[in-house]
Amino acid sequence: MTRTKKKVLSLCAGMILLATAANLWAAPQTASGNQTLYKRLGGFDALAAVTDDFIAGMAADPQLKRFFSGFNERSLHRIREHVVDFLCQATGGPCMYHGQDMKTAHTGLHITEEDWQAGVKDLNATLDKFKFPDRERSEVLSAIRGLKSDIVGR
Repeated sequence: MTRTKKKVLSLCAGMILLATAANLWAAPQTASGNQTLYKRLGGFDALAAVTDDFIAGMAADPQLKRFFSGFNERSLHRIREHVVDFLCQATGGPCMYHGQDMKTAHTGLHITEEDWQAGVKDLNATLDKFKFPDRERSEVLSAIRGLKSDIVGR
């Protein structure tokens, strides 16, 4: 896999996938009805739609689009599958993510604070578009903050 492909996969896996990872790995159940975040967000199809929108937003973002150049359709589809599987597993769904941990995946990519902020902005735009409820939005953003040190500056 080329360095550019690793950058895109890592950025996607880092920004979108980290969206639920840290705190949600440990506690996917909620006090209200014991529903997983996966179910509260609408399941697999909802996560796939959020992933598609988020990746499209990052690919069009002037700050981040450099991470998406040079890929064929098959490579982009594979990246999308990793992101969806990560989100599915991280939110308590039935999928299994088989990629690298965030620290390993981002080492050597030199993702800057500006890249991070652009990704968070794009994620918030996706969350707005899909009308994430406040509670779920808070869980997602809290999890992101927990993974920042594994992604930025590596």
